[in-house]
Amino acid sequence: MDLIHYFLEFLGNPLLVLTEIIRDYGVYIYLFLFLVIFVETGVVVMPLLPGDSLLFAVGLIASTTGQIDIYTVIPLLILAALLGDNVNYFVGKKFGDFIQSKEKILFLKKSHIEETERYFEENGGKTVILARFIPIVRTIAPFVAGAGEMKYRTYLMYCISGAILWVTSITLLGYFLGNIEWVKLNFEKFVLGIVFVSILPIIFKAIKRKK
Repeated sequence: MDLIHYFLEFLGNPLLVLTEIIRDYGVYIYLFLFLVIFVETGVVVMPLLPGDSLLFAVGLIASTTGQIDIYTVIPLLILAALLGDNVNYFVGKKFGDFIQSKEKILFLKKSHIEETERYFEENGGKTVILARFIPIVRTIAPFVAGAGEMKYRTYLMYCISGAILWVTSITLLGYFLGNIEWVKLNFEKFVLGIVFVSILPIIFKAIKRKK
């Protein structure tokens, strides 16, 4: 039960959990961050791990306490995102038909895959970049790219661009806004705002399809 509670707390307020990990384990925070981003982008059945909120919290900690080095963590997390995406792509290439035949595996629903496939139909390869800023779709896009037989060279170009843009922009947003007192005191509300902005494309497309 404690583990489940800790996981839910991490989903809701990664800033608090990261602070505790730094306090208890010091530099191992870098390994933890690497693993979370790798799993969030590389394991298609785990689309619910924090992405945007985690990066924002990392930038905020780097700015306010200096316990995370911004020049170290950004390249590290770009690498984690790239490795995760590539694993996900080849899993899609190898096991795409099997996974898509299931209605649900862990946190992955078939509807998530179908939604991401529609993104590819509407936006093509740009989906790999756009998906970086959309929770859940971010995790599934590399898988769909592999399952859909997108050429690896084409995928890799979008993958690298997306990883650099996503990690750098969200982390630096947290870094530069981290010293604003209101942001620090209302971290959860601010992160909810980021998540809401991230899912706006999904909302707009759903409304468009309904019309």
